[in-house]
Amino acid sequence: MPDFEWALVSALNSFFEEEDIAAIAYRLKQSRFSAQFIDILVDSKIPEYYLAIECKSLDARKTKSLYFKQHFSLAAGGHQMMRETDFITRSGRQGILAVELRHGTGKARTAHLVSWGEIMQRYNAGETGISLLEIENNPPLERKNGAYRISRLDIIRISGYFDLAGDDDNMEEDAAADE
Repeated sequence: MPDFEWALVSALNSFFEEEDIAAIAYRLKQSRFSAQFIDILVDSKIPEYYLAIECKSLDARKTKSLYFKQHFSLAAGGHQMMRETDFITRSGRQGILAVELRHGTGKARTAHLVSWGEIMQRYNAGETGISLLEIENNPPLERKNGAYRISRLDIIRISGYFDLAGDDDNMEEDAAADE
């Protein structure tokens, strides 16, 4: 998993540098006995690049879905989906789930970006997870010489798809209007 996270950080920072975009991606330091907010943060004044990215790496030969109970933790007083959604909402970042699918020796890995809002809707609806086929409906990131490459289209397609922070703001405005 850490390899995928570092590969994604590298791909993001290469993209920002090549396109001369004022943004930086970084991993938060993990501590063995404390819950981590999210795997990768991207800081930028440009809203579409102000991101929080959770990474999952799955052996596609051994599972048919990314399951909420199996692949997400239950620690620090709550489910990882709820903790990370709270962080995404409170920070105002766009949430993304990055899923790397490993297909076995001699077969190329693929990475797909899924909107955090889509994943959260499934979780709130009581679904068990999201199938690998549904994950693969999202175009894979380009790979060149074994390294992932990210384009503006990859990020634009996902960011803003569901604006979690905006939804809470609207609910507060609606409640104030009712009073």
